[in-house]
Amino acid sequence: MAKKIITVFGATGAQGGSVADIFLSDPKLTVDWSVRAVTRDINKDSSKKLAAKGAEVVAADLNDKASIRKAIDGSTAVYAVTNYWEKMDADLEITQGKNLVDAAAATPTLTHFIWSSLLDINKLSKGALPHVYHFDSKAAVEEYARSLPNFPATYFMPGFYVSNLPGQMFRQLEPNGPWTLTFPIKSDSPMPTFDTRDTGLYVKAIVLNRDNVLGKRIYGATEYITPAEIVSQFQELFPEDGKDAKYNQVPAEVYKGILQSSGMPEFAAQELLENFLLFEQFGYFGGESLDETHQLLGEDKEKLTSWKKHAKGSKAWGAELK
Repeated sequence: MAKKIITVFGATGAQGGSVADIFLSDPKLTVDWSVRAVTRDINKDSSKKLAAKGAEVVAADLNDKASIRKAIDGSTAVYAVTNYWEKMDADLEITQGKNLVDAAAATPTLTHFIWSSLLDINKLSKGALPHVYHFDSKAAVEEYARSLPNFPATYFMPGFYVSNLPGQMFRQLEPNGPWTLTFPIKSDSPMPTFDTRDTGLYVKAIVLNRDNVLGKRIYGATEYITPAEIVSQFQELFPEDGKDAKYNQVPAEVYKGILQSSGMPEFAAQELLENFLLFEQFGYFGGESLDETHQLLGEDKEKLTSWKKHAKGSKAWGAELK
């Protein structure tokens, strides 16, 4: 009996790579599923590595509906993800997302479309945070998918990337200075932490529980953690280097200025500022609990990566911390 095909877009990227890996290696999945890995360049090293693991590697362009349709042909499931930050163009991301939805809807064999989505922050905040484009664009695609009659979709909502912290948002502001985490929010603001390497665990649970999750949002986060806890756990891990680590709350306009001083365009700095204000004012997931997602994962919940585990294993600190 032929295996079912899951087609993974962005298969050489962070989210898609994790999905491809678990469907190529997990015994509960390999018995029934084969992987079709979609990338723009099938000749790059990361594409060749996927092929060596057993994936069928194909090329597609998210701006070309015909190439997407060809990539999806014969698939039972699709994991679809787009990258706003590549062009920082919300309209383009919406178009690409709709192209993916349309191609999936036109595929007779398809029974499960998994969209990497986010909330509509303009709606959630009632217009108070109108510039969080990389959330709202994905939400617009979700809304479009929901508008199609009988379209079998689940919406995976990744949390805050913990990989943004080591050596980037959490860093030494000067050589040998204290490790400092700077945000424009209160130290007790809850942040749902997500390690992209865990994406496959969530998608595995979504696929294995298809009938129970159609039409639902699955919130991808290990835990809610606050800036104060991020710093305190860093200090526990690295008592020598972290003894003077601190959280530094700055006014919104100061934070925006910091972003712009790093070369970020004004509109993108405003977007990230509002992204952070979201944590404190409305909640990244609008206050939703992670309990249902964690129950869905079952035993795999224990495999999720906490902030502390990520921080301990990260190579991005720029030094061997003690």
